[in-house]
Amino acid sequence: MLYGGIEAGGTKFVCAVADENQTILEQVSIPTTQPEETLEKVFQFFDQFSIAAMGVGSFGPIDIQTQSETYGYVLATPKKGWANYPFLPALKERYNIPMAWTTDVNAAAYGELKMGAAKGKSSCIYLTVGTGIGAGVVIDGQVYQGIAHPEMGHIRVKRNPEDSYEGTCPYHKDCLEGLAAGPSLEQRTGIKGQDLSEDDPIWEMEADYIAQALMTYTLTLAPEKIILGGGVMNQQHLVKKIRQAFEREMAGYVVTPPLDDYIVSWGLPNKSGILGCTLLAESLVK
Repeated sequence: MLYGGIEAGGTKFVCAVADENQTILEQVSIPTTQPEETLEKVFQFFDQFSIAAMGVGSFGPIDIQTQSETYGYVLATPKKGWANYPFLPALKERYNIPMAWTTDVNAAAYGELKMGAAKGKSSCIYLTVGTGIGAGVVIDGQVYQGIAHPEMGHIRVKRNPEDSYEGTCPYHKDCLEGLAAGPSLEQRTGIKGQDLSEDDPIWEMEADYIAQALMTYTLTLAPEKIILGGGVMNQQHLVKKIRQAFEREMAGYVVTPPLDDYIVSWGLPNKSGILGCTLLAESLVK
């Protein structure tokens, strides 16, 4: 039995087919252009296979309410051509198979729970810090959703008194994403994050903003594990700084597992999302 997965990002679509052991047999990366052009290439890939189910983790915001007239649509994205696009309906028109539909970060959280850094747990939060900031949540082994999917990259954090940067978020300016996503590092310093030295003072500020968010997530959802991924998190020294800042922020109020085991780097680097998608596909038929 074969399972299809689509990790639909704003820059590229990763499409893959996995077997019953969740071994990826074929994978392709497709630039995200106009919807019809992008999906034509997606169809060319999947038409080669007979898949039992498909999991789709999409950039958002997306409509996840099954009773909604726009269920399966990409909503108010700034990505040109994709706002209010019927993404899932277009896939269903092509393939008459069960399909899981969630955000890319929710899919990554599910992948990390089943096969990555949170394997053996029943709950986790996956936070990606890169060009933007997003978070996925799994509770009791299931992807979490309410009236909408989590948008935990846009929570408010307390501004560092020495930080005069207005923020990159076009909606909220100085939310977590606005103050701590990758572009904010470059715009403050004039240097790309990967080229900043480990002792640059910007990293302490970055760690503090992320730690504030992790404290809020812990106080709200109390996950068994928090997993950090994305381009900015390739800085291993940053994970240590985040743990230290988290400990200061929490001030002993809530007892967590040892922080080396509670706040961790992703276990499936650059694979969390696509494996989460194929795993979600498998969950529909097993």
